[in-house]
Formats: sequence, structure tokens, C-alpha cells
Amino acid sequence: MILLQLENATNQASYLLAKAKDMAIEYAPKLIGAILIYLVGSWIIKKLSGAIERMLTRHNYDPSLKTFLSSLLRGLLTVLLLLAVFQKIGMEITSFAAILAGVGLGIGAALNGSMGNFAGGVMMLLFKPFKVGDLIEAQTQIGTVLEQGIFNTIILTPDNKTVILPNGPLSTGTISNYTTHGNLRVDVKMLSRWI
Repeated sequence: MILLQLENATNQASYLLAKAKDMAIEYAPKLIGAILIYLVGSWIIKKLSGAIERMLTRHNYDPSLKTFLSSLLRGLLTVLLLLAVFQKIGMEITSFAAILAGVGLGIGAALNGSMGNFAGGVMMLLFKPFKVGDLIEAQTQIGTVLEQGIFNTIILTPDNKTVILPNGPLSTGTISNYTTHGNLRVDVKMLSRWI
């Protein structure tokens, strides 16, 4: 009885060892290929995002825009790299991509207003209708620009109030920049009385 159990355990161990050897022969090239794809892809992503940052610096883009665009590019390329690695291993990525698209759609719908502010902020950082320190009038507010961010712009009014303007409506509305040319024309109407 004990010999029979010992023989069954030995046979089972031999079977498991042979199965592990077959799996190693089958999956080792895929795993090595996936590791190589990840390493080469990570190196390419690092070089590409550095080149984009240098190009934006050369063209004098806003630092917050440079950081944002560089990290956005790095994130998107990393997701694509991980999909390529998973596919090399043998995982089915169509369902994963569908889930990723659904999550992106849900997040986009939830952040509808924020996405408009974000898009407006990117457009204003690209086209620069004003810069920090300029005196502007927009959305019935007038003040000096303290900070220009991705989602909103902060101005300081003449009566020392801090006003936060969302970039979505700001980018599609009328902006009067009083300091673009350095000189302001002021018309003063004077009444004179002759006695």
C-alpha cells in the first residue's frame, strides 16, 4: 500500500516536472520577448518625451504646458507599451482595450466641464492671449493676471480681490489685454463753463 502511494507520488512529480519543462520551453521565448519589448519601449518613451520637452523649451512654451504635454505623452505611450507587452505574453488584449475605452468614456463624461476648462487652458497656453502680470478684462472682471494654469486663471482686481476664472469660458469669450503694447490711451471728457 505504501509502495503504491510512493509510486503514484513519484509518477505525479515526474508528470508535473515534465509539464513545467514543456511550459518553460513554450513560454520562455514569449516572456523574454515581452521583457525586451518593455525595456526597449521604456527607453524609447524616455527619449521621445525628453525630445518633446526640449522642443517645447526651444519654442518658449509655458512651463506648466511643457510638463503636462510631456507627462500626457509619456502616459499614453506607456499604456500602448503595456498593451504590446501583454499581447506578446499571449494575453487577449481586445477585451482589455474595450474596458480601457469604456473607463475613458466614463471619465470623460464625468469631467465634461473640467475637460472644457482643460482644453481652454491648453489653447490659451499655446496661443498666449495674455501672460502673468498683464492687465486684462474678461468675463466682466478686470485685473492683473497672477497665475495661468491648465484649468483656470487667477487675477487680482484693482480693489484687491482674487478672482478665479475658468479657462473654458475664458478661452471662448472676449479678452481685453490692456498691457500688450505698453501704452494705454485714456480719454477724459472735461466740461468747461465760461462765466
